[in-house]
Amino acid sequence: MRRGGLAVESEKRCVVAIDGPSGTGKSTVSRHLATALGAHYLDTGAMYRAVTWAVLDAGADPRDAAVVADICTKIKLTSGIDPRSPHISVDGRSVDVEIRAADVTAAVSAVAAVPAVRAALVARQREIIQAAGRIVVEGRDIGAVVAPDADLKVFLTASEAERARRRGTELRGADVSAADLAATRADLARRDLLDSTRTADPFRQADGAIVVDTTGVAIDEVVAHLVKLVPVAVR
Repeated sequence: MRRGGLAVESEKRCVVAIDGPSGTGKSTVSRHLATALGAHYLDTGAMYRAVTWAVLDAGADPRDAAVVADICTKIKLTSGIDPRSPHISVDGRSVDVEIRAADVTAAVSAVAAVPAVRAALVARQREIIQAAGRIVVEGRDIGAVVAPDADLKVFLTASEAERARRRGTELRGADVSAADLAATRADLARRDLLDSTRTADPFRQADGAIVVDTTGVAIDEVVAHLVKLVPVAVR
């Protein structure tokens, strides 16, 4: 049958939480896994980026927690959950491209650290998960905070060099320079530190999460491995 425009192969409820730092393949793996499971897909990082974009678009300081919280409460975020065409909009405006800009990337950790923002988005994420039934959710606090009772909790990792290569290629193409890779690696380390030391829901590996190292492993291989990890009862 179809639900919300997405072909769903089974009515069994299934929640898969995929966490990990940037550059480990979370987004691609999660989308492909959702398709393989006949499930929906939610990119929670895009939600934090969308709030960050709204803050910057309003000319506000992303370090001003009170202002950031106020903006978060006033905007309407809409997250598309079809893994074949995920999207996000702010007050009806698509911001899929805008949220990947360098200024948003530089400010998103500050915005994501605001407790009021985290509370609002976690509540919304749980609503989406509950309504979806079958869903793969990716982010940095899914297994630990958003869906600690997920049927499968995965923590993706990759070497620092591999993460920098992937992100650098994504941002600058195949001709990424050594200097660009070094800068990307430093930026990834900066974000990891900020996210893992914030007061509200710090980035960490969830209890019970299965660690999967994606270094040098093809996406299809990672997805096939994860499909086997999903409990048979909810496949």
